[in-house]
This record gives sequence, C-alpha cells and structure tokens, in this order.
Amino acid sequence: MAAIYSLYIINKSGGLIFYKDYGSAGRMDTNDSLRLASLWHSMHAISQQLSPVSGCSGIELLQADTFDLHCFQSLTGTKFFVVCEPGTHHMEDLLKNIYELYTDYVLKNPFYEMEMPIRCELFDVNLAQAVQKDRVALLGR
Repeated sequence: MAAIYSLYIINKSGGLIFYKDYGSAGRMDTNDSLRLASLWHSMHAISQQLSPVSGCSGIELLQADTFDLHCFQSLTGTKFFVVCEPGTHHMEDLLKNIYELYTDYVLKNPFYEMEMPIRCELFDVNLAQAVQKDRVALLGR
C-alpha cells in the first residue's frame, strides 16, 4: 500500500502548477485538483492571519480519519503538499527533498517560465526516484 496518495505544488498566487497521483483510491479529475489547490492556498493564508502568534507560517499538517496532509512552504511562497496515509510522520523530509528537486530541475531550467505549470522530464524522473526511495524506507521502518 502506498504511503503517499498525491503530491501538489502551488505557486504563490494559489495556482496549481504540478499534480501527481500515486494510486489513491479516490482519483480526482483535473477540476477537483484545481479546486483543492485553491482551497488549500486560501486556508493556508487565512491561518497565517488568524494566528495569535506573529510570524506564523500557516498550516503545516492537516489530520483526518483517512489521510494526513503535510505542507511545506518555500521562502518564495511556493507550497508543496502531500496527501498521505494517516500517521505518516516523516513527510517533512520528503517535502524538503522535493523542494530541492524543484530548485535543481525546474527553477534552473532555462525554458521554464515562473509560476507556470511544470513540464520538466528530469524533475519527473528524479521525483519518481525520490518517492520510490521514500516508500522503500517506509517498508524498512
């Protein structure tokens, strides 16, 4: 069984620039993925404003009965979030690894336009390897 159900990357404006499904049972269509990304962006921004503590970075973990949603926001405002099995605690490391892949293979790609959907084969290949490595590490725990 897969620990990671899906991965989303949202630009600083709330637009979905990357989505990858890893075999979740309730596969979403494109419109549902766009709505979820937009909703998450809005909830993240509202949580920053509602926090009684200054400097709050927003929601980092949303726990539900059937899934967990882990989020990492880069300094530029790009958000990376994974929907995974409940109780998966190591997703922060995976999200930071995905962010490093994003900086190495997407941002350094001279043909990539900022804030636009990600279409980069090297990113896809290295992302698949990182997720597979993470799944293997989970089986060993």
